[in-house]
Amino acid sequence: MRSNFEVEGNGLNPDLHPLLYRIYLGREIVNFEEIELGLENLLSPTDLLGLNKASDLLCSALEKQSRILIVADFDADGATSCVLAIQALRSFGFNWVDYIVPNRFEFGYGLTPEIVEMAKSRHPDLIITVDNGISSVDGVDVARASGIQTLVTDHHLAGQVLPKADVIVNPNQPGCRFKSKALAGVGVIFYLMLGVRRALRER
Repeated sequence: MRSNFEVEGNGLNPDLHPLLYRIYLGREIVNFEEIELGLENLLSPTDLLGLNKASDLLCSALEKQSRILIVADFDADGATSCVLAIQALRSFGFNWVDYIVPNRFEFGYGLTPEIVEMAKSRHPDLIITVDNGISSVDGVDVARASGIQTLVTDHHLAGQVLPKADVIVNPNQPGCRFKSKALAGVGVIFYLMLGVRRALRER
């Protein structure tokens, strides 16, 4: 059943189902353009701090055919981030892309020193975190001390101290002007893969 329930001055279709209408208004969505799903409505990645540097890092890694190891969180966001990263990197031409989805109850959350020690047996040149890593200060230090580059992609809130990764891409890191602070981890890696594709085309 449809209703003419309407709030004066908004751009939503008054013929929407009343439940959807109330949900949108409850989330302060007052214009149909805000829920338009076309790719042309994606935010520009230019304000995503670290994106260009991370893209250049991956382009250089591709030229050297570096061994890439993805460390993902084990929830739905981490799993989709991991799959997206693997498929995109392989399509770009990386010959060696592997992944670890560690059990956080056994190894802790994020890129912990224990996970780095486990990762070292696979001899990666570069570790990419997806949906984690912004709080992995100790793990990144262990990776750096072991000669492994680190690229952190995450969306969680940053702590007082950031990891000393080669690059961090996270809309919630200090100084990032990207408008969507609610971007999921898979969205962060999606934007990064767009940046890599653009950088490769420009080379």
